[in-house]
Amino acid sequence: MTHQSLAAAAPNPVPVASTTGTAYQAGVCNIGPAEIARRRRAGHIGLIVTLVVFAVLVVAHVPPFARLIVGLPAAGAASGYLQAALRFCAGFASRGIFNFGALGQVEQVGDEDARRRDRSKANQILAGSLAVGIVVAIIAVVLPL
Repeated sequence: MTHQSLAAAAPNPVPVASTTGTAYQAGVCNIGPAEIARRRRAGHIGLIVTLVVFAVLVVAHVPPFARLIVGLPAAGAASGYLQAALRFCAGFASRGIFNFGALGQVEQVGDEDARRRDRSKANQILAGSLAVGIVVAIIAVVLPL
């Protein structure tokens, strides 16, 4: 097998150049600094909402089982933080786009294999976010308050 045929057979991350010095990599990285900051802010907001909802439920003396509801904003916070940490937007992956420029300047992912890898990564982020939400909900229920 020649060097060229080996290179053609290897699964490449399909990098796409960008103006910010970072590059799209299918299933690895699909957002740049502005989008990462947006996801981090979403994580912060989700965490604040989680804490406020939990505090309100405790102060209102609702039954512990009702505290399961804190799992929803906790999952949202986890999603924001995971997407920021992984430099990967699950929503963009589902729509077949990426962005390394200013907010709103998205580009299409043209390669179907790249879109498949992006959807797989998005599913991993969704699963991780749901897992965090479930764990937080269970902890909220079993805390003796």
